[in-house]
Amino acid sequence: MPPGFLLQGFSEFPHLQPFLFLLLLFVHLATLSGNLVILVSVASVTTRPPMLLFLCQLSAIELCYTLVVVPRCLADLASGQDQGSPISFMSCAVQMQMFVALGGAECFLLAAMAYDRYVAICHPLRYPAMITPGLCGRLALGCCLGGLVVSLFLTVAVFRLPFCGSHLLIHFFCDITALLHLACTQSYVEELPLLGACIVLLLVPSFLILTSYGAIVGALRRLHSAGGRKKAASTCASHLAVTLLHYGCATFMYARPKTSYAPQRDRILALIYTNVTPLLYPLIYSFRNREVTTAIHKVLRLQGNGHSLVTG
Repeated sequence: MPPGFLLQGFSEFPHLQPFLFLLLLFVHLATLSGNLVILVSVASVTTRPPMLLFLCQLSAIELCYTLVVVPRCLADLASGQDQGSPISFMSCAVQMQMFVALGGAECFLLAAMAYDRYVAICHPLRYPAMITPGLCGRLALGCCLGGLVVSLFLTVAVFRLPFCGSHLLIHFFCDITALLHLACTQSYVEELPLLGACIVLLLVPSFLILTSYGAIVGALRRLHSAGGRKKAASTCASHLAVTLLHYGCATFMYARPKTSYAPQRDRILALIYTNVTPLLYPLIYSFRNREVTTAIHKVLRLQGNGHSLVTG
């Protein structure tokens, strides 16, 4: 077992580090602000539809997701180290485990949200009886537990591999692909845990999402009103956009053989995946979801009234 690893981060670009720090800090603060606005807005609504409850959990996951990776990266950029940043074996394992757990919970949650849309469009009269607060709570808990179980299995499997030679991770956090790249074994056995995790976290939820949307498309085709079809489709637009973004990035990043790993390229892709996509999710839901927009406007009006009372 190695004493630890050395995160290279972006230490080979010392002149770019101040710019990267400011850029990532701005994106990080915007991401935190966007997800916090959604959480506060949903909390201010007295009657919360199930989709808002799912969205609240999604924002909470994204909030934690970005906190697992970005603050450490910002600290390393601020230190201006030119030889990388050391990270202990245990800290690296915990970071990877939390990253996978949150990403896995989001995969399951997007499948649960697809089921919610399926019931809302295909069985609108039965929706209140089928999608109850109790069911939402059980689904939310199941998503988190599912991500946790898969992350523990994957973390134990990866960190049992022999790491020899250089312990330099050409990455800014303990990502799975960077760790597998350092493993000494030459067989495909080391890739099996990641393959299993991809099947559970990507393939199975993707099948459920495709099944739900297949039924939704069939229901929309049976609607005679063009306005009704447009209204029903618009309720799925934001979820579908987030789903394609999340699963597209995750599949491209992790559902591929070890021979295709390219540390320098993967690091740039991970930088986009861990910073840009969490920023886009609140924007997508804010612009495309009427219930979220209404909740945000309500919070802003309350703040504006409170400010007027104080200044008056």
